[in-house]
Amino acid sequence: MAKAIQKITLNRSEDIAFDKLVLSQKNVRNIKTGVSIEDLAEDIARRKLLQSLSVRPVLAEAGEETGTYEVPAGGRRYRALELLVKQKRMAKDEPIPCVVKRGDETSVEEDSLAENVQRVGLHPLDQFRAFQTLREQGLGEEEIAARFFVSVATVRQRLRLASVSPRLLDLYAEDEMKLEQIMAFSITNDHVRQEQVWDTISRSHSREPYYIRRLLTETAIRASDRRAVYVGVNVYEAAGGVVMRDLFEQDQGGWLQDPALLEQLALEKLKADADAIQEAEGWKWIEAAFDFPYGHTSGLRRFYGAQAEMTEEELARYDATRAEYDKLDADYAKASKYSEATEQKLEELGTEIDRLNDRRYVFDAEDVARGGVFVSLGAGGEPKIERGFVRPEDEQKVEVGTSDVDGDGSVDPDGGSSVTDETAAGGHQSEDEDETIKPLPDRLVLDLTAARTVALRNALANDPVMAFIAVLHAFVLKTFYFHGSDSCLEITLQNAKFSQTDGLGDTVWAKEIDQRQETWGQDLPKDPNDLWAFLIVLDDVSRQALFAHCASLSVNAVIEPWNKRTQAIARADQLARSIGFDMVEAGWVPTADNYLGRVTKARILQAVREAKGDQSAELIGHLKKADMAREAERLMSGSGWLPEPLRLVTDSASLKQATVETGEIADAGTVETPAPDLPAFLTDDADDASAPTDEIDELQHLDAAE
Repeated sequence: MAKAIQKITLNRSEDIAFDKLVLSQKNVRNIKTGVSIEDLAEDIARRKLLQSLSVRPVLAEAGEETGTYEVPAGGRRYRALELLVKQKRMAKDEPIPCVVKRGDETSVEEDSLAENVQRVGLHPLDQFRAFQTLREQGLGEEEIAARFFVSVATVRQRLRLASVSPRLLDLYAEDEMKLEQIMAFSITNDHVRQEQVWDTISRSHSREPYYIRRLLTETAIRASDRRAVYVGVNVYEAAGGVVMRDLFEQDQGGWLQDPALLEQLALEKLKADADAIQEAEGWKWIEAAFDFPYGHTSGLRRFYGAQAEMTEEELARYDATRAEYDKLDADYAKASKYSEATEQKLEELGTEIDRLNDRRYVFDAEDVARGGVFVSLGAGGEPKIERGFVRPEDEQKVEVGTSDVDGDGSVDPDGGSSVTDETAAGGHQSEDEDETIKPLPDRLVLDLTAARTVALRNALANDPVMAFIAVLHAFVLKTFYFHGSDSCLEITLQNAKFSQTDGLGDTVWAKEIDQRQETWGQDLPKDPNDLWAFLIVLDDVSRQALFAHCASLSVNAVIEPWNKRTQAIARADQLARSIGFDMVEAGWVPTADNYLGRVTKARILQAVREAKGDQSAELIGHLKKADMAREAERLMSGSGWLPEPLRLVTDSASLKQATVETGEIADAGTVETPAPDLPAFLTDDADDASAPTDEIDELQHLDAAE
């Protein structure tokens, strides 16, 4: 006969007055976590007690019950009820539903531990669906947050999961996706696109949240883009544009999903701003664009206005602000404690001083009438206004008088010379000519000035300071005065332009050059005839800085397929070594725009392999070229890797020559200066016959950026 299975008997529930309950000292929970006692008390006051207390009767020495019960499980609820009694919001004898356990099958500590360990937290998807249900019942986000003691941001994040495709949510519920991936998908409401991206990454090794966000936003524009900053996201949204937002990560304002609309709004605003400048200031012409190619002002003369003087009111304001700043700064320097209020006040006063010092420039009316302005967008979305450029055809024409010139080419005695067959041949004037003062013969003038030139050369060679100033004078005339007087020194200063290289004008190097050019342009005299006197009185340090600026603009180390300048490129390496120049230290990093997106996949993998090793290259080997370039940019960040045209080639021949020149190698014969070593990619024998066709073609079409 089968033995009957003993049935389980549960502990009975009783209502026990609160003042008959005491907190057990054997509760295993001693560290405060989760919702505070105060918040839990408020929740009990709102929805009453949802879970009974687990209690045991307190026994006397003889083993009989005393009528008092200890609470080993449910201590936080007990403390919340106790707080309500202290606040007189609940009677001290209010009956409390309790599950009473009698017997010693398990210890008090075991019961307390079991209650806390066996409790399972709510799945985020269940929490999201519950929040969604409450919102459908009429509760707002703030009310939901208040009732469950979470932040409003948390409620919005959970509700945002509603924007994810139900198919993906089902995968998440089955643990086939991670919460971080679902959060990444929530930045867009397009379920079709979400599923397309999931299908794409499901076939790859990269399923990281950042990669999901990148794929979902690859056709959108960041709100931090200069065009978006210039137009304003509010204006874009008012025009019907949609913004994707990421509630789980810092998104710098989100992504704008309609690039065409943003482009249109930015162009309209830029044109309106340009028209307003032209109308208000009276310039002859004005050009507006998001960007101008680097060197767009080449061939145009630049003129600068003078800073407007302060009015009496502004001057008084400046003096008072300056005095207040100096006094506060001096007093604060003597103080022993940090003062946030004082720091803020000093910053406000400094800002006001800078504002008063930042005077607008006033231009000559005649210059404005024939000059123009370039209006573009700066990197931060601010309008970039370049004023004061004159085109060659708008320059003032110098009228050359002809009344003093005779029909035979002679010039009157007051200012010119007369050329005759006899004087041109070096003959003497006939003795029967009138004894009047005639112009000197041209040949005689030529001979005399030739002698003076040789003597002047000799004298200049013995005065290095003046020689430096003379060369500097020639350089400055060429650099700043496009239509100024020529120098007596036949020195050519070429300035190569690189307008074909996109983004070059936005680099930190180009900006520093432009800043120096503008600073010197404002300091130099307006009339080139006054330049010599300006340079004479200039201090040595400033002269050298100006010389270096002008000389630097003539450097040309561009490798062009149609212009074989191999020796010049090698000399550029010599120059770089001499001044300790390195492109990594200068701040160049490989990106998808400047290198990785412009070469073949094989080149990308080679670069990653050289920079980060074979394992990193294998991670991206399966990707399409565009994705591979972006991933390579991320992987190579901070690696210091450079493509071959940017690497500094070791010049052993030049080092040997330097040793010869210092006398460390003596040779009775004549030492020939060896040609500098050339980079491998510039030599004729550097081509690899086994290289793929697209790789060879790429090497044959190097440009300035590669």
